[in-house]
Amino acid sequence: MDVLIVGAGSMGTWFGDAVDARIAFADVDEDTAEAAAEAVGGEVAALEGDGTYDVVCLAVPMTHVTESIRQQAGRARRAIVDVSGVMEPALTAMATHAPDLERVSLHPLFAPARAPGSIAVVRDRSGPATDEIIAALEGRGNVLLETTAADHDRAMGTVQAATHAAVLSFALAAESVPDGFETPIYEDLRRLARQVTAGTPRVYADIQETFDGADAVADAAAAIADADSDELESLYRAAAAQWHDETDAESAKIDGGSDGIEAGSDADRRGGGRGGDG
Repeated sequence: MDVLIVGAGSMGTWFGDAVDARIAFADVDEDTAEAAAEAVGGEVAALEGDGTYDVVCLAVPMTHVTESIRQQAGRARRAIVDVSGVMEPALTAMATHAPDLERVSLHPLFAPARAPGSIAVVRDRSGPATDEIIAALEGRGNVLLETTAADHDRAMGTVQAATHAAVLSFALAAESVPDGFETPIYEDLRRLARQVTAGTPRVYADIQETFDGADAVADAAAAIADADSDELESLYRAAAAQWHDETDAESAKIDGGSDGIEAGSDADRRGGGRGGDG
């Protein structure tokens, strides 16, 4: 089986290395395509060429995937797949421009450097070619998460857009603190801020453009900033109810907060009971 991968960045290179096929890369940057081909033992193809392949895989930014599918679908003989990260628009474009071909959308839920991991899979029109590709990915130790395009894209609003917005907001708002003042939660957020800001800005911008989620984070932060003491307690309880069951809540009362904040009763607090942050 021969596979044309359109987009020779890190995700396209990962895909080319993960599947058992003859690989060709096409990219707007020919040097990038050559580097990817050298990395996986493939070859370089013209981005606007007319050669055909058993499978065409779109590994382009999610904001460009529908246009890339329109341009490249005619080069696929058997199947068209994508690893762009957004599923509903991609699969709609595949159905429009490749109605008679196998069609699968794949979203590796990890950075290529951290492979293997979980891969969200939507088989819109499966068949032997896409089954072979999916089996190869599973054979590399990846865990397949069968889903629907709508469920995937809805989840990404929280998993990616809201999560990234929250971490980036902390990264922008946080001030430098002297050594020794760190608490466990601050340390966790600092680690996440460093991890997120070590990535590619355009990827995070594309996610915010594609998925909803950041507005909900902004609204929640505004509600917290504007809340008085009683309102903040109410917001805290609403958050706890979303993330913990009753057993978790009881454990938290016994064990104390994970940020080193000593748990105490309301009576202790009113009476001046110690509740230090550390």
